[in-house]
Amino acid sequence: MTTGLATPPASGHKPGAGGTSTPAAHVARRKKLFWPFLAPTLVLYGVFLVAPTIATIVLSFSNWRGAGDSPEFNGFTQYVQMFGDDGFQSAFVNTLIYITLGGVGTFVLAFLFTMVLRDMRGNKMVRAILFFPNIVAPVALGMFFGVVYRYQPNRQGLANFLLESFGLSAVKFLEADSVTWVVLGSIVWASAGFYITILMAAVDRIPPYLYEDASIAGASPWQKFRNITLPLTWDVVGIAGVLWTINAIKIFELVFVMAGSGTYAPPIHTWTLGIFVFDRSFGGTPAFGTACACAVVMIVLVSVFVVALRRLLRRDAIQF
Repeated sequence: MTTGLATPPASGHKPGAGGTSTPAAHVARRKKLFWPFLAPTLVLYGVFLVAPTIATIVLSFSNWRGAGDSPEFNGFTQYVQMFGDDGFQSAFVNTLIYITLGGVGTFVLAFLFTMVLRDMRGNKMVRAILFFPNIVAPVALGMFFGVVYRYQPNRQGLANFLLESFGLSAVKFLEADSVTWVVLGSIVWASAGFYITILMAAVDRIPPYLYEDASIAGASPWQKFRNITLPLTWDVVGIAGVLWTINAIKIFELVFVMAGSGTYAPPIHTWTLGIFVFDRSFGGTPAFGTACACAVVMIVLVSVFVVALRRLLRRDAIQF
């Protein structure tokens, strides 16, 4: 007789039992694989970045020559002496110049090329040419610019040769007060291609019909850039700004070679923070405590600039 009741399963088998995979089991297995993959990275990160950073901060409060005697901890004495040092003051100001004015010049140049390259035939080849300085060692670039701007009575560089060809007087580009600005221009020239490539990669993601509609409406290249390109690549611009800040604060080779060619170190008024660290570590009597204090200042400076940039360039993401 049929009772109308549902017949129970013939066995006690439950979903997911007997080796049957379920979403929860799959997630559990993935979690088990998380730490075996992450642990080696954390170990390397701790050994080669976190530990040296902590050691640098600790040694910045000491007077230590790097060998022989143990570090003699003396509080903030190293910082006080460092901030009163003419070499550090020049290095700090020059580094700020390279970060701010160099960044403005680099991104203005990158934006101008972005406006032009988008509609240019063969723009990929032009991008590759502009990117070329970034695959050349900074030391080689410094030597090249040293030859270009050289000023000697009987062996003028290319820049002075061209000036004299037009009847103008030769200029001592790499002397005294002018060298910082010459180096700044060289850095902008050498770095712009990298950021042009980054921005153009972001521009390539923008749907072409947006520019086509703007052209039909009679928009100028500047209007297209201001109303389409810049808003839709703003997140990439922010990332590029952070990359520039980090790279600019570490500028060393180009300045060292251009401003101090044939010498142990360039004149003090051309120093950057990186050169100051180098001089206190390997020049004359080593002062590793002062070098570490300067390195800490570099960490603080780049942190302040990065946080400020992230806040300044914060925008809501635009979907397209």
